[in-house]
Amino acid sequence: MRGSGFDDFPEAPFSIGPVIGANPSFADLLRMQRPEAQPHVTAGAAEGFSAHGTTVLGLKFADGIVMAGDRRATEGYAIADDKVEKVFQADDHSTVAIAGAAGQAVEIVKLLQVELEHYEKVQGDKLSLEGKANRLGQLIRQNFPLALQGLVVVPIFGGFDLRKEEGRLFRYDATGGRWEEEDYMSTGSGGRPAKSSLKKLWRPEMSRDEAVQVAVEALRDAAQEDVATGGPDPTRGIYPLVMIVTTAGVEDVSTDEVRRVYEAMIAREQGSGS
Repeated sequence: MRGSGFDDFPEAPFSIGPVIGANPSFADLLRMQRPEAQPHVTAGAAEGFSAHGTTVLGLKFADGIVMAGDRRATEGYAIADDKVEKVFQADDHSTVAIAGAAGQAVEIVKLLQVELEHYEKVQGDKLSLEGKANRLGQLIRQNFPLALQGLVVVPIFGGFDLRKEEGRLFRYDATGGRWEEEDYMSTGSGGRPAKSSLKKLWRPEMSRDEAVQVAVEALRDAAQEDVATGGPDPTRGIYPLVMIVTTAGVEDVSTDEVRRVYEAMIAREQGSGS
């Protein structure tokens, strides 16, 4: 198991760097100076239904990683939202895809984004990808009391490691435990069928376009097996959200491109069935 320590991200304040005595952790400062502003849930809120994000996935390709998610959020057996965003840019070279309690997950992502920006301003340097992954694990661990109430957050973190010059993927459990995945992974209610699809479709050194195609197809397969995962809806123009991370940074794959990938996939299937 990787990530038992907190590489490049100490929890205690220290006195090196451009700002003497400054704490590089925004979350620690928030906890010490404004504890009431930390992400929280009101008493009894977890007893009813809360919106949950369902299926997200990540995979490596020749030049980096692809992160993708469907657009559906559920409340129990009802659809809460069909246009929710589950993939977020963390900083210039990393992304987070969320599954689980949507409200808490978004709060954690926002806090991570501020954490990374704060660290760079205090230290005058960017945190390593390993350090970013470790910091996200710490934030998830801080959410554990709420996870015991049912507000579980299980994201995927990925990015391009400028030091190792490769794309990397990390998965988490509800306690903040972190593992690095070598090739691909998925999580959420449709995570199992999505991973089965990735297992068949993924291959080493795929091109960017091939990786996007595999991601869209895996999410479509998950939607066919899992009722909580939303499939593409051409009538309303709803398609999976896809992001790519390479040495050049984070790229949003346009809805038009995802639509074309989906239409080409359907055309191939119809052609092979005729």
